[in-house]
Formats: sequence, structure tokens, C-alpha cells
Amino acid sequence: MKGKVAVVTGAASGIGAATARRLSDAGASVVVVDVDGEGAQKVAAELPGPALAVGADVSHEEDVERYIQAALEKFGRIDLHHLNAGITGPFVELPDLGVDEFDHVMGVNLRGPFLGLRAAFRHYRERGTGGAIVLTASIASLRGSHDLLAYQTSKHGVLGLLRGAAMYGGPMGVRVNAVAPGLVPTGLFTAAKDASGGGNDMLQRGTTVPLRRTGTPDEIAAVVAFLLSDDAAYVHGEVVSVDGGSAIVSTVRPSGGAGAWDTTEVDRRGGNA
Repeated sequence: MKGKVAVVTGAASGIGAATARRLSDAGASVVVVDVDGEGAQKVAAELPGPALAVGADVSHEEDVERYIQAALEKFGRIDLHHLNAGITGPFVELPDLGVDEFDHVMGVNLRGPFLGLRAAFRHYRERGTGGAIVLTASIASLRGSHDLLAYQTSKHGVLGLLRGAAMYGGPMGVRVNAVAPGLVPTGLFTAAKDASGGGNDMLQRGTTVPLRRTGTPDEIAAVVAFLLSDDAAYVHGEVVSVDGGSAIVSTVRPSGGAGAWDTTEVDRRGGNA
């Protein structure tokens, strides 16, 4: 990736920071974007290659334009984008989810990648060149559960963005793919350590994954870096699950951990007990 310029959003920590390090190690100049501007500065300062930190809220149109312009002023071009920024939203049940909470998650997780895709394609069209984009989807893009409704809805929407952008970008030579991480303990979930589904029980839930463990940010970043690289030149419009095999599990079979959890409390909430 020597000579290429990459933008990574949500790069102050977790998967985004791991991707920034991977791309920098591979020779790319990296634009580290995060609403946590101080965190972005710290990551950028630790990268081995040229880097620029930009504090920006990806859900705001003007902020997206600002990080694009900052990248162009510093490096003159943008070749690669990892549109990774996201939030979980509140760990509350559906009847208790507020409209403002729902809208906030949708703004970051769905409007954010839309704005990033649009800005990327405007730049590619102006330059008349191709490029590569990776969206961060989720295991929640592929399955359902009774919690984190706004998060799940937004991550399902990311796949709509992926497929539409891939159809549009293909003839331009712009590849668009997505990664769907499974259980990866990052700051998003550890911040909700006291909530069911949050950080405290993630390691325990990871024992029911076929690989019997949770993943790491660097393991996700390795796949992102591959999808952005020329080694993936004929990979387009794909959602690559990086989840230790979680996506293949039939949870009603013993091999999937059937009966491993006490469902009494969940069923009581649903009026079944």
C-alpha cells in the first residue's frame, strides 16, 4: 500500500485504531478520524508512517466534508476508505427505546457511512480513478436478538448501502465490501459492562462460538486491510464474517449451545411465563 492514502473513521480506538496501524505498517498514509479528537491525535502520533488526525462527527455532513478536505490538503488524494465509526446505543428493551436514542444511533451508524460513501465517490468521480472502500457491518447485520434494536436496524441498513454502492462503484473501478465482526470486546461494549450483552458477559458468551473465544480488533483489521489491498482485486460487494464461526451456528442444536442459557427471564419479558 506504499504511496496510497487511507481514511479510517472511528479510529481513536478498537477496530478503527487497529486498521489504522495495519494500513500504516503496510506503507499507507493514514487519516485518523474520530469524534474523540484527542484520541485520534494519540493514534496518529503512534503510527509508523505519515498520518493526520481529524476530530469529526461522521453523522454531520459538514464534518465529513471537513475530514475529506483535510485529507486532500495534507496528502492530495484519497485511495482507500474504512468507514468504521459506530455506536451501540442504549441497552434497553424495545418498549423503552426513545425516538431520540433511535435517531442518534441511526445518525452515526447509517447516515455516517452514507455521507462517507457519498464523499468518497464524489472524490473518485472528480479524479476519474478507482479505489476501495470497506464498511464495518456486524453479526447484527445478519441475525436478530431482542436487545440493541437501533443498532441492529442500522447495521442491517449498512448492507443496503454496501450493495447499492457496489453496484454503482463497480463500473468506476471502485470496490466496496464490508466486514461483519462477531464478539469483539472493544470500548463500545466494555463501556456497557453492567448491561446484559455488554462487556462483563462477552467472554462467557464467546465460549459458545465455534472457535470458543472472542475476537480481537487486530483480527478484524487484518481482514479490512486485505479487502482494501490489491490482493482482493476481484472481491466486490461482499460481506465477510469475522466472527469465529458464529454466523454458521444453529442455536437450536446442541452444538450451538442449545440450553446453555437460562431463558426464563427473557421469556417472562415476552409474556411466555
